[in-house]
Amino acid sequence: MGQARALIGRLAPSPTGVLHLGNARSFLLAWLSIRSRGGRLLLRIEDIDGPRVRSGAIESSIEDLQWLGLDWDGEIQLQSSQRDRHDQVLADLIGAGLAYPCVCTRKEVEEAASAPHESSVGDVPVYPGTCRGRWSSEQQAREETGRDSAIRLAVSEPAVPFEDLFVGHCSGIIDGDFVIRKRDGTPAYQLAVVVDDADSRVTEVLRADDLLPSTPRQLLLYRHLGAVAPDFAHVPLVVGPDQRRLAKRHGDTSLARYRRQGVAPQQIIGALASSLGWVADGTPCRPQDLLDRFDLSSIPREPMTWDDDGCLQLED
Repeated sequence: MGQARALIGRLAPSPTGVLHLGNARSFLLAWLSIRSRGGRLLLRIEDIDGPRVRSGAIESSIEDLQWLGLDWDGEIQLQSSQRDRHDQVLADLIGAGLAYPCVCTRKEVEEAASAPHESSVGDVPVYPGTCRGRWSSEQQAREETGRDSAIRLAVSEPAVPFEDLFVGHCSGIIDGDFVIRKRDGTPAYQLAVVVDDADSRVTEVLRADDLLPSTPRQLLLYRHLGAVAPDFAHVPLVVGPDQRRLAKRHGDTSLARYRRQGVAPQQIIGALASSLGWVADGTPCRPQDLLDRFDLSSIPREPMTWDDDGCLQLED
């Protein structure tokens, strides 16, 4: 029997915007899942999307996590520092014939998917493989079309079923060949997150369920890399009173706003814990106060509805 892997989780905020209450809930649950079992927790800032990274957002994200009382082990990792590693893996996939250049625009993909006999998965158009096998290299694609190319993974199977620790069995449908490197040369989220988690030997990824459709793609990449995939747990999102995903339309729910207004982090943690049924309404608490109460199976199956008037008493 093989030796059990050390339990390693991670927090992975993206500095393309401010951290809000939805992020706080997912990060709290990820923190509790690992800390309650004595595992290691890493912090990785996913800053590869250069043009969308907001000035000061990295520092703000770190401050927000510290303010909430969520700690981590080791040095903070910047995803952008791994670009050479991402490029190496990308070259290996291309060399193995598992990935190829694609010059199709988003509009062309949508038009192809809407054509007779083509299909889509939900609202996502299935890429029909227009560029697969068309060129031998990116240079040839550029010379013949005058366009820069993205790189897509050639998907040889329509689904990668898996067992989610929270959701249960998932069919794992993959919506066609997907992008693993963007036109501007930066690695796509799907590739970067797999390479980084594999290299860090992450054994558990707990995140919001809006990322559930990404999981089969990532599992396929793990197979191609010959790496052991982590266990996945996808928990419900935080939504506004209109039951839509928490966003700017619901007002400012950023952690920075609550900090400015003098709200104690124990109030935020307490409100989130109350939504999980772990403490009574209005009970302030710290993350470590919830370690003995954490139970993945006790998390409500429906999204958490956030309303300042009902969750926190704030002064204007």
